[in-house]
Amino acid sequence: MNYYFAYGSNMNVERMVSRDLKVVRACSAYLSGFGLRFNKRSRRDATLACANIAYAPNERVEGVLYQLENNSEIIKLDPHEGSPFYYSREQFWVQTEKNEIATWIYVANPAVIDNSIKPARWYVEHLLAGKPFLTTEYWQMIDGTVCREEAQENESVVWG
Repeated sequence: MNYYFAYGSNMNVERMVSRDLKVVRACSAYLSGFGLRFNKRSRRDATLACANIAYAPNERVEGVLYQLENNSEIIKLDPHEGSPFYYSREQFWVQTEKNEIATWIYVANPAVIDNSIKPARWYVEHLLAGKPFLTTEYWQMIDGTVCREEAQENESVVWG
């Protein structure tokens, strides 16, 4: 399988380029029966949330479907996602404009889920960079995410 569906910070195409994956093309897609949640504890700061998906029969998750050059390209993404410890890489079917496609999706492992935390705004901005691939309503929903104020992405976190 040489497809990867990004619903979180990897919707930012520049972030994907920096991760050195060989991408053939990217298009809009969605996953039915699941909802976007910010409840996966960050590896950088356990008080900050990252994107995750959760079973939600009346919702859908929009994102970017990347066609990778070959089946082994996805392995390059595992260290960035903290797989298999933070996220597990699983197979799902997503819907594109034309058809359903089997793809890899990262899902947070139960041990790192915390429904009491919020994402940083800089993190949400990575998702918002996926605007060309999202419906207006979905993009606005992400833009309205309540965030926790914290250090900028490139600033060091002070532990006290």
